[in-house]
Amino acid sequence: MAPQVFTLAQTPITSHVFSADRSQLAVSLNSNDAQIFSSNGQEWVPTETLAEHDKLITSIDWAPNSNRIVTCSQDRNAYVWQETPDPDTGKLVWKPTLVLLRINRAATHVKWSPLEDKFAVASGARAIAICSFDPENNWWVSKLLKKPIRSTVLSIDWHPNNVLLAAGSADMKARVFSAYIKEVDERPAATVWGSKLPFNTVCGEYTSPAGGWVHAVGFSPSGDVLAFASHDSSISIVYPGGPVVHNIRMQSLPFVTLTWTSEDVIVAAGHDCRPIVFSGSEAGWQEAGTLDDSTAPKSAETRPGVGGVGRLKTGAFATFRDADSRGQSSISGGGSQLTNTKLLTIHQNTITNIRPYEVRGNEVTKVSTSGVDGMLVIWDVNAVTGLSGRLGGAQLR
Repeated sequence: MAPQVFTLAQTPITSHVFSADRSQLAVSLNSNDAQIFSSNGQEWVPTETLAEHDKLITSIDWAPNSNRIVTCSQDRNAYVWQETPDPDTGKLVWKPTLVLLRINRAATHVKWSPLEDKFAVASGARAIAICSFDPENNWWVSKLLKKPIRSTVLSIDWHPNNVLLAAGSADMKARVFSAYIKEVDERPAATVWGSKLPFNTVCGEYTSPAGGWVHAVGFSPSGDVLAFASHDSSISIVYPGGPVVHNIRMQSLPFVTLTWTSEDVIVAAGHDCRPIVFSGSEAGWQEAGTLDDSTAPKSAETRPGVGGVGRLKTGAFATFRDADSRGQSSISGGGSQLTNTKLLTIHQNTITNIRPYEVRGNEVTKVSTSGVDGMLVIWDVNAVTGLSGRLGGAQLR
């Protein structure tokens, strides 16, 4: 099945998330407002604006069961939005509830817990705010995970048990914390990450192989495996029992987002503008292919492990590479390479966000991506194309 492509705006999409029935879509269009789009046939139509933040909204999440939206921003605030009847008209409108984050730097990422009774907010204050509702004051209060974080937290992901939280940060570490709150959580059962889990317990700490910022983290569906992507163009898969850490170094540009589609398949995307699929088990992991079935021109120079698409193959990039390595330049000669800036991928700029879109049984069958090019694309996870004959022995579902 061909990918479904929608152009939502001419501005970057910082974050996107679908409602539970996928009839609505919330996005941050690189501004301090969140837009809600509704599906209208083959297009998305903006219907409402969530306006409360003073600065750029960095992340959005939509709780599927309670139908609440949480937004966080560079203004150091977060708001929980809920549909309530307007007292004058009776029409349902989105009303914000204040969150007391207690951070002094920008909020960078937000995520609802699986039971939707709390959420986590990553920040540049070297802290993660774990927020729960205080019914007496009708606001959300936070407890801060601080030690041993040494820099901005860039991404977070919840374990299925509603207690453990994975975090990737700019101190080149991926960590697993306990976010157990006595007043909210029941005592969790023992997992491969540990059994005694008081608040702020570090259950695992893993370093980026070549010292890159950890842009994305994600637990597998069972919660027994952790994946993280770093700015050194690598993706690492951690089995904590050993611990066994599998690392895959890429020849392309770094990933900034990832998601698991099943216990043995990961889809990651980022600066190379196309979703890459990885497949494996505790015995080993490998790159399996891409969801973007773009084919390069026959005359294109092929680099090992890069394939014919992505930013490293654009005409502009090749022009400057030739000038640097061979002393050749097509700028003065009026060559056509410089004007060939359109990528062979569907996304024309960095993919900022990848999310599960459609789930059947225990497996994700479709994922959605959004990017700096203002596009939203829905991909069939099973439509994997090999990269430069590197499919190898990967078993794809």
